[in-house]
Amino acid sequence: MNYETARKFLIDQTNTTEEHPDSLLMRMQQGKPPIPGHITSILLALKVVFETLKDATTIDRELANALYVLSVKTQQLFTAGRKLGVDWPPLLKEDLLRIAIAAESIFSGTWHTLG
Repeated sequence: MNYETARKFLIDQTNTTEEHPDSLLMRMQQGKPPIPGHITSILLALKVVFETLKDATTIDRELANALYVLSVKTQQLFTAGRKLGVDWPPLLKEDLLRIAIAAESIFSGTWHTLG
């Protein structure tokens, strides 16, 4: 996966239009878990973006918004879904934390890991 593909993929994951019915944000808003392999693909894309931008001094707004949404909004949806009785996959909470840590890594320029 190259940077442009990774960037587009991450932005698409925050799209909640009918053209993106399987985006992470759309599925979570509907109380549905990610499709198999989805989180792995997101984490891979985040790593590609990190490697490309680790020495950059700026990040474009569209990508920054996607990183924010993937970091914060997904965790909010997870919590809201849990309160409504959504039976999320057992590791989703940790996966969302890994996504947030990877996004933080992109902003800081230093790769961080869970634990």
